[in-house]
Amino acid sequence: MAEVRIELIEKRIGQKIILHPITLTVHDGEFFVLVGPSGCGKSTLLSLLAGLDQPTAGRILFDGSDVTDLEPRERDVALVFQSYALYPHMTVRENMAFPLRVAPRAKRLERNRIEEEVQRVAGFLGLSALLDRRPRELSGGQRQRVALGRALIRKPRLFLLDEPLSNLDAQLRASMRAELLRLHKELKVTTIYVTHDQTEAMTLGDRLAALSQGRIQQIGRPHDIYAAPVNLFVAGFMGYPPMNLLSARLRNDGLQAGPLHLTRPSDAPTVDQEQIVTVGLRPEDVVVAPATDSGNEGAGFGIVRLTEPSGPTLWVTAELNDHSEVVTISGSAQAGFVPKIGERVAVSGPRATLHLFDPTTGQRLGAS
Repeated sequence: MAEVRIELIEKRIGQKIILHPITLTVHDGEFFVLVGPSGCGKSTLLSLLAGLDQPTAGRILFDGSDVTDLEPRERDVALVFQSYALYPHMTVRENMAFPLRVAPRAKRLERNRIEEEVQRVAGFLGLSALLDRRPRELSGGQRQRVALGRALIRKPRLFLLDEPLSNLDAQLRASMRAELLRLHKELKVTTIYVTHDQTEAMTLGDRLAALSQGRIQQIGRPHDIYAAPVNLFVAGFMGYPPMNLLSARLRNDGLQAGPLHLTRPSDAPTVDQEQIVTVGLRPEDVVVAPATDSGNEGAGFGIVRLTEPSGPTLWVTAELNDHSEVVTISGSAQAGFVPKIGERVAVSGPRATLHLFDPTTGQRLGAS
């Protein structure tokens, strides 16, 4: 296991900045997730950690030792890619044994010890019955487990995973997430995981870093980032359905977001005159009810454009049509109410759990 320290790492290609200076610490034994949209620089950062690429500036330390200029094999890291990268002509046993067979002579194990290690890791991953099969005879989930096993068998100090579940179907991805968490809990190898899937990031990471355009936007525990996003990017990216972001007028006596009159958050800044802000409402905090419901104080009205059943939850998208700015928001329908497309409904927001942002800088206002 290892503590990873990244100090002012920067990556440029010509005049193009891929990664702006990044400083980050991943604790020993931690499952840390790098999450962000395609092109944000997360895979580039993983390649720098693995030694597959060199930074333009800055340095990388493992347990306090500078590894910035070391070759990949000198760093003692294991890397699992989105593509399984298995040798098609080798069996599962041979694929898993390969890293041990090509290890430096001083670290190479005897043949019987290699077989023991293959059996141990295969048993751990549920692959014992598949050892004599070739990759083409395996399902996607089985191939991914073989790729994980080939990395784990080396007992690396650092485990790097670059979107390893992207090629799997939804049900298999969910089961493999549980498998990864089980493996990490038992092995406690420092793990850095890259994904564009914010659900994956929220469910897997002890902590996560949200990236956009080569910059780290926020670092923290998943719940803390979800509860208090530091800017508009994080607010809109973390969570599904995404946070509703509405233009609003902040006054000392309240908050007006189009037709919605919302209670002014207690920690909102005091203003001398009306101030334009962006207010964020999580979809689960918005209620859609019949337009005739008189119990929704501060509600506005909208026209239903889309309904999406999701198990016990019904997500409703409605256009707020009672003021000049047309916006689309999503919310859960109140119990027992299933609106129809085109129906006029009452839309109300919460009295708490509001997020205020500066519309110019995008930064969070207060700790609403």
